[in-house]
Amino acid sequence: MFAVVMAMAHMAMGAEAQNTTMAPNSNATMSNVTMAPNVTMTPNVTTAPVTALTVNISMAECKKSQLCAAKPPDCDPAVAGSCFFVSIKKSLGQIFFFQLRGVSSGYIAVGLSKTSTQGQNDTTYVCANSNRKVKFFTALLDKGVLTINNKLHVESVNGSVNNQIIQCTFSATVPNATATRSIDTSFYLSISNGTFNSVTDTLGSPQAILNSDKAVDLADPNTTVLNSLNSAPSAFCLSQALLILIGVLGMMML
Repeated sequence: MFAVVMAMAHMAMGAEAQNTTMAPNSNATMSNVTMAPNVTMTPNVTTAPVTALTVNISMAECKKSQLCAAKPPDCDPAVAGSCFFVSIKKSLGQIFFFQLRGVSSGYIAVGLSKTSTQGQNDTTYVCANSNRKVKFFTALLDKGVLTINNKLHVESVNGSVNNQIIQCTFSATVPNATATRSIDTSFYLSISNGTFNSVTDTLGSPQAILNSDKAVDLADPNTTVLNSLNSAPSAFCLSQALLILIGVLGMMML
């Protein structure tokens, strides 16, 4: 009986071995093995931590220690109202301290560009209204699209939201486009705002509020920033006035 039981067990083991697929060794042919395709994982968007800003942004140091730009020109960011304002103060080397204030239900942003044709991978710092709290992003603006990358070095972010007034301050290491060791801190400066989806962390296309008419040295607080967007309405009004004048003269000659 024992011999019969052993024989049956041996036969069962042989059958199990025939139905088992063994993993090939490192020298085996892989032609019959189907490999899983590579999967690209999308990393979660990580944002800089934001501390509550408990004081209003001030223009007190404009043209003293800070370069300032605003729309309307010289508007006071500490006073309630539609004032878009940025101040920039050099800390060390390429490190600058920014103050940004504006009005939006979505986000406000300050952009730095090396060319007058802004929107070509411009460095952009974004302060967004996320459920009445500031969420901070770094992004690149290219052809009207803001792409969050959060790879730009930023620290000490503070922010506040009061109705639609967004304020934020931060220290940032601005990019240096020179091929030499010299530091270039001149940029075309912009302020913009846009929509923000706080569920998906999606930034809408920016609407330009201010574009500097020339590259400005961020390290020079005495620089006057002129808004190139203000020149278009003035030129339009001038041309309209000229047409009216020509019309009046024509009627007088009849």
